Parts: sequence; structure tokens; C-alpha cells
Amino acid sequence: MLRFLALSLLFTLCTCSRSNKLIIGTDATYRPFEYVDEKGEIVGVSIEVGREIGKALGREVEFRNINFDGLITALRTGSIDLVISSMTATPERRQSIDFSEPYVKTGLSILAAKHSTVQSAADLKTPGRKIVVRLGTTGESWVRENLKEAKITALDADVSCVLEVVNANVDAWVYDQLSIMNYHAENADKTRALLAPLREEVWAVGLKQGNDELKTKVNEVLARMRSDGSFAKLAERFMAKEKQMMAAQGLPFVFELK
Repeated sequence: MLRFLALSLLFTLCTCSRSNKLIIGTDATYRPFEYVDEKGEIVGVSIEVGREIGKALGREVEFRNINFDGLITALRTGSIDLVISSMTATPERRQSIDFSEPYVKTGLSILAAKHSTVQSAADLKTPGRKIVVRLGTTGESWVRENLKEAKITALDADVSCVLEVVNANVDAWVYDQLSIMNYHAENADKTRALLAPLREEVWAVGLKQGNDELKTKVNEVLARMRSDGSFAKLAERFMAKEKQMMAAQGLPFVFELK
């Protein structure tokens, strides 16, 4: 009986400890926001935001690395409490989950081949332009909707899209602004980054619908991080080259929401 009581008490303590955790889902494949470092740890801007939220709630934070297409399901079923994973707050997603106030404003932009005549979004509309897109992305949907006369190549991996531009098989790739900056930095001799957004998008923290108390606290943390310079410090720590590149093109940085 004593053994049974001890085991029951241990189980209860474990359950309570576990239930007090704030479990955050992220797809740790998107540097510099969420990625796995050389030590095998999940790090990045999103991770620091999650830690600040956990601190404000007085809860230990656990990050779970989940494929992006499984994050919303994990949130809705209660496997995780929040999604912080560079997730665009779209009308379609709002039908099944809730979102905090935005913390990043970004958009679709262009990675152009070095010697392509594409200099702006308007140049993409020249009939016969060769454009690569990644399957299932907002870049693909924008191109198919707005560039009816383009010759479109649709591929299922970032690296494949980059190679099409690097090898000058296409004029340009339409993809998210931050990725374009990073892929250009890796291939500066073969590409150009045209960062003026074709369409603006915002990222926000995903929450289960109806969890208004948690949403209020998350919004308070995000507001505090904007006002006290925390996001500026994260930019210097994780995104110095991206900030410099955007400034060179006269564009507001991603944490400048207005």
C-alpha cells in the first residue's frame, strides 16, 4: 500500500510539473527565426520570443520541433499551447485557430538571376518570363494569380528553386522576403535580391481558439518587447545582415510594423 501511495504521489507530481509547462510548437528549419544549431539545440528569434512569454507566465517552456503542416493540428488537439514558427496570419488559418497581434511584417519578394533584365515587380509581367516557385507556397499562388503569361516551373524544395536562379534557367523566384535575403547572401555572385514586397504579410503567434486569457498575455509580452527594445536586440543578435540589406534598399525592417 505504501509503495502504491508513493507511486501515486510521484505520478501526481510529474503530472503537475508537466501540466505547468508552456509547450510551444515550431518547425525548426527556418533560420534565423527557428532552427537547430550545431549543438542540436533549437534556437532563433522565435525561440527567444517563446521564452519571454514563458517567463511572463511563470511557466517552464518546452519547444517541440514539428513539421510545419502539422503545427495547426497539434495546436487544435492540445498537444501544444502555442505556435511560434514564422506563421503568416492568413484568413484561411483564422478559420481554425486564433492569432496574437503581429510581431513581424514581411512579404513576397524576388530573387533574380544576376543577368536577368528583371529589375522590379513590373518586369515580371513581360510575356514569356521564366519564373520558378515552390509548390504550396504563397509565392506560387501569387505568381499563378498575377503572372498569367509567365512560364512557371514549380518545385518542391528551396534548394531546387535557388539552383534554377543561380544557373540562370529562370529569370526569378518569388518567395518570402527573409528567405530571399539569405539565399542571395549565399549566392551573391549569381543572384540579386529585389526586396520591395509584392504583397505584405504578417506573422503572429498561433493559439487555440477561445483561449483569450493566454492571448491577452501573449499580446502584452509582444507589446513590451516592441517598446523596450527587445526586438531590436534580437535583430542585432540574429539578423544583422538582413537589417543592413533592407536598409540599403530603403525598406523598413521586419519588426517595424507601421
